[in-house]
Amino acid sequence: MMPTRAAPTFRLLPPLLLAALLAGCGGGSADDDAAPPARGVVAVTTMAPRQQVFHDTVEAWGSAIGDPQRARVISLGHGGQLQALKVSTGQRVHRGEPLLVIAPDPAARSTYQQAQSAAQLARSELARTAQMAGQRLATQSQLAAARKALADAEAALAAQRALGGGSAEETVVAPADGVVTAISIGQGERFAANAPLLTFTPDQALVAELGVQPPDGSKLRPGMAVRLHGVYGNAPALDGTLAVIGAAVDPHSHLLPARVSLPAPASATLMAGAPLQATIETRDVTAWAVPRDAVLHDARGDYLFQLDHGKARRVDVTLRSPDGDPVGVLGPLDAKTPVIVQGVYELHDGDAVQESAR
Repeated sequence: MMPTRAAPTFRLLPPLLLAALLAGCGGGSADDDAAPPARGVVAVTTMAPRQQVFHDTVEAWGSAIGDPQRARVISLGHGGQLQALKVSTGQRVHRGEPLLVIAPDPAARSTYQQAQSAAQLARSELARTAQMAGQRLATQSQLAAARKALADAEAALAAQRALGGGSAEETVVAPADGVVTAISIGQGERFAANAPLLTFTPDQALVAELGVQPPDGSKLRPGMAVRLHGVYGNAPALDGTLAVIGAAVDPHSHLLPARVSLPAPASATLMAGAPLQATIETRDVTAWAVPRDAVLHDARGDYLFQLDHGKARRVDVTLRSPDGDPVGVLGPLDAKTPVIVQGVYELHDGDAVQESAR
C-alpha cells in the first residue's frame, strides 16, 4: 500500500490566524503625505522675499538744556551781599518779577557818596565862577572849565548810581518770561563785581543736547527731523530739527554730541534738565522684508537661508532696518527662491530640507 502524503501546513491553520498573517503582509499607510521627512532632512516653513521701503532712523539720548546762545547769566557790576533770595532753581518767572535783593558793597556806597559830593562841589564852583565872570573877575575860559568839571562830576555820579551805589538796597528782576536754571549764590553771601549770581533761560530758548553712537554719525546731517520723547511721564512727543553734529566723541559719555533745536511751545511742557529719548529720521531705504526669526548671526555676521532645490543655501546679509517685524536686510537674495523661516536654528549650509505644510 502506498503511504499517505502529508497535507500542506497552511491548510491546518485556523481561518482567523491565516487572515491576520495575510493582513500583516500588506503595504504601508494609505496617506503617504503624512509620513515624516526622511532621516537627516529638516522640516521647515518658508515665505517669499519681497522688497519694502523702510524708514531708517538713529536712536539718541540726552536732555533739554538752555540754549547757550540765548541763556543769560545775571551779574552786577559791583560787589555786594545777598539779602534775600526770591526764587529757586527750576522756577518759572515772569518779566519784572523779583529774583534777588542785594545790599550794595560798602565800598560801592562810599564811592557813590564821593561822586555825589564831587558833583555838589562842581555845581558850587560853576555858580561862583559864573558870578565872578559877570563881574569880570573870571575869564570865559575859567567859566568853560567849571562847566566841564560839573559835567564830568555828574557823569561819574550817574555811573556810580548805575552800579548800585546810590541805594541802600537793590532788587534784581527777571529780564523776561523764563526759567531760573541755576543759582550760584547763597543767602547772606558776599560777592565780587561781575560774579555770576544766577542763570536765567528765557522761554522759547531750550535745545536738546543728545548723544548718538559714533558709527551712526555718518548718517546724520543738519536739518533732519527729530522726534523727542520725555523719559518720564506721558507728555506729548515733540518734533525738532537737528542743528549741530559733533566732530569728536565726548570723552565722558563716549557718544557723538548732537544738538536739536526745539519748537517754541516746548518750554510749556519741557523743563531744562529733563531727560529725553530721540529718534532721528535719516532717510528711507529699500530692503528685503523678512521675518525677524529668519535672520541669524554668527562670527561672519548676519545671514539667512533660502530653500534652493531641496537644500538650504546660506545668504549673508546686512541688517539695515532692525526695528519691528519684518526687518529689512540687504544682500544677494533671489526673489524667486523662498526664505526659510522656521527650522533655521537646525540648519547648516547645504543641508537637505523639506517644506512642511503650514
